[in-house]
Formats: sequence, C-alpha cells, structure tokens
Amino acid sequence: MRDHRDQTIPGHPHRSIGIVFDAATRHADEEIEDHVTTLESPTSTGTGQREAAQHTGPQRIQLDVTGMSCGACAARVERKLNKVDGVKASVNYATRVATIDAADDVSADALCEVVDATGYGASVRSDTPTPIPDTDGDEAKRLFRRLAVALILFIPLADLSIVFAVVPSTRFTGWQWLLLALATPILTWCAWPFYRVAAKNLRTRNATMETLVTLGVLAATVWSLYSMFFAADTGSSSSQGVWSAIWSADSIYLEVATGVTVLVLAGRYFEARARSRAGGALRALAALGAKDVSVLLRDGTEMRIPAGELSEGQRFVVRPGETIGTDGLVIEGSAAVDMSAMTGESKPVDVEPGEPVIGGTTALNGRLVVEAAAVGPDTAFAGMMRLVEEAQTGKANAQRLADRVAGVFVPVVIAIAVVTVGAWLLAGGPVDRAVAAGLAVLVIACPCALGLATPIAVMVATGRGAQLGIFLKGYQALDTSRYIDTVVFDKTGTVTEGALSVTQVSADDESQVPDDRLLALAAAVESASEHAVGSAIVSAVDDEHRPEVSDFRAEPGRGVVGTVDGHRVTVGSPRWVSHSVVVPAATARRRRDAEARGETVIYVAVDGRLAGMIAVADTLKPSAVPAIAALQAAGMRTVLLTGDNEGAARAVADEVGITEVIAEVLPDAKVDAIRELQESGRSVAMVGDGINDGPALATADLGLAIGRGTDVAIGAADVVLVRDDLRAAPAALSLARATQRTIRTNLIWAFGYNVAAIPIAAAGVLNPLIAGAAMALSSLFVVSNSLRLQHFGNRR
Repeated sequence: MRDHRDQTIPGHPHRSIGIVFDAATRHADEEIEDHVTTLESPTSTGTGQREAAQHTGPQRIQLDVTGMSCGACAARVERKLNKVDGVKASVNYATRVATIDAADDVSADALCEVVDATGYGASVRSDTPTPIPDTDGDEAKRLFRRLAVALILFIPLADLSIVFAVVPSTRFTGWQWLLLALATPILTWCAWPFYRVAAKNLRTRNATMETLVTLGVLAATVWSLYSMFFAADTGSSSSQGVWSAIWSADSIYLEVATGVTVLVLAGRYFEARARSRAGGALRALAALGAKDVSVLLRDGTEMRIPAGELSEGQRFVVRPGETIGTDGLVIEGSAAVDMSAMTGESKPVDVEPGEPVIGGTTALNGRLVVEAAAVGPDTAFAGMMRLVEEAQTGKANAQRLADRVAGVFVPVVIAIAVVTVGAWLLAGGPVDRAVAAGLAVLVIACPCALGLATPIAVMVATGRGAQLGIFLKGYQALDTSRYIDTVVFDKTGTVTEGALSVTQVSADDESQVPDDRLLALAAAVESASEHAVGSAIVSAVDDEHRPEVSDFRAEPGRGVVGTVDGHRVTVGSPRWVSHSVVVPAATARRRRDAEARGETVIYVAVDGRLAGMIAVADTLKPSAVPAIAALQAAGMRTVLLTGDNEGAARAVADEVGITEVIAEVLPDAKVDAIRELQESGRSVAMVGDGINDGPALATADLGLAIGRGTDVAIGAADVVLVRDDLRAAPAALSLARATQRTIRTNLIWAFGYNVAAIPIAAAGVLNPLIAGAAMALSSLFVVSNSLRLQHFGNRR
C-alpha cells in the first residue's frame, strides 16, 4: 500500500498533509533551546511515536474536569494534581481541561482518582477529534429553568418585603408565612446546585464560590426567620423611607437571600451562555469533519459508513457539495475544492488525479474518488484541533498570579466577613447592620471574574484565529506580542513565491526571431534538463507549442545544447554563451537592467548567432506589499533576511518597501543575525517557511511559520499561518495584541473590583442584594469584554 502522507496540499507545494499540525503540536510547549536541539536530529511522526512516548518517557495527559465553578476550583484541582510525584499540571477553568505532563509510570486513571478525591469529576480526554458537546449551552438551559422559577417568585416577594419593611402597619397575621411560602422554592430547589457543591467541598475541606454564596444565603435566611418570628414588632406603626428600607432591609432578609440566589443564577446563566458562544468557533471547527462517507467497494458499488470507520488505503467517493471525509489522494475525477473552512483561503483550489486533498474541505463541483492517506488523529484536521486546544491549556504569567490569588481568596473572604460582623458589634453597631455588612462581604467577593479573566479571552481568540487561518500555539505568543517592534522576513518562499518564472523575453533585433518563437526554442531544449531555471522556461510554454529536441547535451553549470527543427540551439549563462557569439549592445544593456532588478538572465543562441535573452525571477507574493505596509503602519520595523546576493535581495526589498536588508547569510548565520538584532535592543518576530528557518524561528522572540512551509519551521514557530498569505502575519500580531489588551482589561477590572468592593461592603454601605448584583455583573463584564474578540478582523 502506498503511503501518501508526504504528499503536498493543493496550492501549497511544500506542505505535507498528515504531519504539518502534528509537528506544530509536538513543539507547542517546548522552550527555545529545545526547539534548536530538536532541529539537530530527525524525528518521526504519527500515532506510533505518540504511543511509544507514553511508555518510554514523559507523557502528556489531558482530563476533562467537571464540577468547577470558579477560578478557585481550578487552582485547587491544579494544586492537588501537582502534589503527585512526577506530575506537572495546569488546569484551565474556561475550557474545563487539565493538561498534565507526567512520568511514564503515572496512569490517567490514578490522576482521575486524585481529581475525584478533591471533590470534582474527571475523565480522560480523547485524542481523536469528535463533535464537541456544548456543555456550557446545556448548563445554561438548566440554569434558565431555575432562574425563571426564582424570578417569578422573587418579584412578589421583594414587593411585599419592601411594603412590610417601609410600612409595618401593613403587616397582617401570617404575613411571615406568606413570605416564607414564596421564598422556600427559591431557597431550596433553585439554590440547590450551590448547596450541593458547597456540601461536597465541605467534605473535602475546600471552599469555593458556592461556599460563599451558600453561607450568604443561609445566613440571610436564618436571620430573616429570627427577625420575622422572634424579633418582629408587628404592632409598630412607625415607618421609614423607601430608600432607607431597601438599603438596610429593616431586618427582613428573605428578599436578600432570594435576591442573591436570583442574581447568582442570572450571572451563572449569562456566563454559561457566553462561554458557549466563546467555544462556538472550536465547535464549528469540530463540526467540519464529514459524518459519513461513501466507500468504494471492489465490485464498483458504494457503501455508506461513518467517517470514523475509514482506514488507510480505502477509497471513497466525494460528490459535489459533500465534505471530504479524510486526508487522501485523488485517484479519479477533478473538482474545485473549497479550502476556506480549513485554511481561511477564499479562492477554491482545483484538484486532479495524483493531487492530495484535506479532510473537512468541500468539493464544489465534479466527482472525486479519493484514497484515504491518513485517518483519525493523524489527519491535518485532527492536528488543527489539537493545535487550538493546545493554545488554551497553558497559562499566562498574569493568570498564574490570578489563580494563586483565587486559590486563597475564599477562606480569606470568610475570615473578613466574620471580622466585619465582630467589628460592627464591638463598635456598638446594630445587629442588623453588622449582619448586613458581613453578608455583603460574603456575596460581593466571589472570585469568578479572576478565574475567567484570561482563559475566556484566549478561548475566544484562538477560536477566532482558527477561523482566520491563524493558530496561536500558546500563551507565549500572547505574552510576547506586545513587545515586538521588529519583524524579520525570510525571502525565498516567504516574501516570494519560492518558484522561478519567466519575467522577460527579449529577442535580438537582428535575429528576426519573434519573442514567442525564441521562448519555444529555449523551452524545447530545456525540456530535457532538470535545472530550476530550465523548468521555469518550460512551464511558460504550452506542451502543444513546444517543439521536439534531439542531440541534447548538458553542460553542468553552464547550459544546454540541442537540435530543434533543424536548428542548433544553445541556452545558458551569458558568460558561457557569449564566448561563442557576438552580443549586441542593446542585449547587454537589457541584461544589466534585468540583473539589477535581481533577475537571472539566460542567453539563447540559434545556429551560432545570439537570438535574444530570457529573464527569470522568483516573483513576489501578491500579499507581500500590503502585509509589509500594514506592519510599518503599525510602527514596526521590517527586515529582509536571506542567503541570496545583495543585488537580488535589495531588488526584492525595494519592490515590497523594506529598507533594511541582511543578505548573503548562511542558514546557521541566520540565528546570529536574529541575536544581533535582539542584542541591539529590538524585540524580534521572524516569519519563515523553510528548514533553514527553523533555528531562526526558535531564536526569535516570536516565530511565525507560513503554513505551506516545512514541518521543522512549523514546529519551531509560536504562530502558524495556515494560509499562504503574508497578510496573515500582521493579522496574527494584531490578534495577539488585541487578546493581550483584553486580558489586561479583564484582570485590571477583576483585581480592582475585589480590592475596592470588599472594604465598601465591610463599611456597611452596600446592601447584600446590591452586592450580589455587582458580583454577577463583574463576571458578566469579563466574559462580554472577551467576546468582543469574536469580531476581530471583520470589515466595518
């Protein structure tokens, strides 16, 4: 059976199908030195390597964690996992995923038991891409039912409580029971999720947001029952102002207990909906895979089977409008394939027999027969999914600080609440005011916003980036992007197309050979050559217009000679050809002009007389000029780094608008060039695509690999640009910076909110009900601010 994993993607001649994203995810969390070390020795790819790694060295395990309700929960699970010998764990609250680097003797089941013992649930995350369930959406639906019931009962309860507090004379016999009847469903069924989690945490000696909410609700309920049934003065005719009654609650706290429940449920509901939206891009990616495929049987008939049951070597049929089931090679038929879902490229790619296709793309027209080359976790689609998920598992430095704060925040808040009540009582304040202040501290200080500040922004950004063909490998890209002031470009294959093409055909005026005939004669001779320049000349002439060549002879390093239509044709370097022919002044001048532009010139002689010249060059990518202009408009310096000669490099740089050129640099010296820029005080991003760019990409502060590039380049980079479009480079930097700004705003708000809110609540100037609303709005602000990244890149 043939193995087609090293075939290239249509339109991307240097990019292999099944291993591009494997290379990216293998290197996602390695340090720069590890990148360089990896580049020095060959590595294998595929499932076999991953399985072997699990038994011969450190392994990476991912667990889906359930039951977490705030950043403190994530910090607690992470802390427990890290206590296991040989384990380094990171737990992401937004994605509910624990990423663990463990010794080979640590089993996933044992780690799940550690999480279970902490009071949460865990299961091993599958490597094979499957439809991602919208657990946050399901949670939002469950919360909405409880919220609806609580809200319906809370409105009359709050109205009656205010009336009874403002005008005590309106109280009638049994008024307490009426309020209690309205409050009981809210304080039992609606608030039950908080009680359940708090009770579980109590058994494991943990404290989370549910602990604060449960303490606040139960304390308010108990104090209300005491006030209504044992301390209420139903005969009082005095009244107080409405605002004063609302502010102090006049010892009736049922509306506070139920109100906090309503507000927390509302906050949780909107937060779950927002998280569902944040994960929408990743779910959309997961949904791209074909659900089933038509397998072609040996007798020529077709059978419909689930796409997951495909095996390598099986052939399947793709009809117009169908999604290609997996990575493979076209055996029969031709079609235009929509690659936009996978690479962000809007222009369809035409495929024919012998060309590879990617699973998850769509055939727009024509019928294809495809032989499966990679299935399951080895496909480009699976690698893309892993890359997005990998970017969400790490932690930025700021988030690590936030998690440490959240981990100790809850017990500290409980202590502050107790001290607040005691201080009010010692100061001679009324019991009502002391209890209200303590409840306000408990309710307002929940650290939800801290836990969500970074991961929710990264979740949205990575999903949006995937839609645009930009894959941020991890938090390093985000942490580093804000400092980048210099962007270095490789030339060949990055700024240019990486393939020579004919740019000029100039027949000599005295030769009486037309330009098209000159090109055809040269192509005929070069068709027997394997030189890159010859290939460019041959590709410029249609097969039917290219004559046959005989008596062919190649002169290595000089040129080729052959007989075409009875004429002896010589094609080669100007220095070689000019030894045997006279070169007119006009041709010599055109040669100098072309070489000044960085083009390579070939002389063509017919029957011992110079017939003209042909110039070839590595043409610019159409996206190069706008991409570099966008970077310069953002205040960044651009540098061209290449091994080509100074003249060719300068010509390309002038054409795209780059003023700083570092030319004639050997592959090993590219690293030194990057380091010299860094030592001069610059923060450097490197954009490249070749094997020789790998060390430079790893050395740069931020490496960006063009997706059509080699696996080494993609593995060493921090950002992978799937589209072969340089405009993705400034877009990637802009997305990283926008995400970083969003994270900073979230953290400033989250820290500032808690720092400012707790003293205000302890001072007794904040009603517990208003404290609950402020707590819910704080988390909602962080989530909604992060969701703005969903619109990044949209044209206005």
